[in-house]
Amino acid sequence: MVDAPSSRMPTIYLSHGFPALADDPVWPGQLADWSRDLHHPKAILIVSAHWEHAPLTLGATVPAPLVHDFMGFPDRFYSVKYTAPGAPEIATAVHDLLRDSGTAVEDSPARGFDRGVYVPLAEMYPDADIPVLQLSMPSLQPERLMHLGTVLQPLREEGVLIVGSGFFTHNLAALVAKSTPSWSMEFDDWGRRALEAGDIDALLDFEHRAPASRLAHPRPDHFAPLFVTLGAAGPDLNQQHTTIDGFWRGLAKRSIQFGW
Repeated sequence: MVDAPSSRMPTIYLSHGFPALADDPVWPGQLADWSRDLHHPKAILIVSAHWEHAPLTLGATVPAPLVHDFMGFPDRFYSVKYTAPGAPEIATAVHDLLRDSGTAVEDSPARGFDRGVYVPLAEMYPDADIPVLQLSMPSLQPERLMHLGTVLQPLREEGVLIVGSGFFTHNLAALVAKSTPSWSMEFDDWGRRALEAGDIDALLDFEHRAPASRLAHPRPDHFAPLFVTLGAAGPDLNQQHTTIDGFWRGLAKRSIQFGW
């Protein structure tokens, strides 16, 4: 296992935006401010909405080309680089934890970061000097993802920032709306209240309990990383605060930190 620093890292869920996030006049500064308020992590372990693969798979542990899994953007977005150091030591620790929990795990040594990783991290840690390891989501089932977060929780004690990267509401129909859709506002408000109340049962069953859940999340892939964060939060579930809220082109960019 890696050497422990003097304090436990929090765990976070962030809404990661689109490749054009860097052009937004407000959001990049909010992400940068957030990272300055955090302890400096020894490494970052991140689950992104853009990588679903079973069994659970670890991405490259040495720098690899980014996954530009999008179309229709200006050429400059395909030349972006984020050359964070690899995290083989963290990968070994993750393998140990998963093996001890009976979780099957594979490696994908050529799989670089997707936009759910490098888009927000380029704003939070632009020097790209922190080792980063990406995990796949082996399932979109909230209970399984929360269990995964619980298994990974010990890494927080060793200076690892565990990140779930998604979007608090994610229906691209909002992008052509003239104003923020009511379904996005309703779901965001419901999610805020459920988190503040610590109502994990409601969150796990969000597809049935949340208003407009099918419109806010036609697929649950962008809400799913929240459950890894919740599992990793453990005893810090009651120590939470929303670091970023509001809407971007109709989508809720709510981002939450558990622990200090």
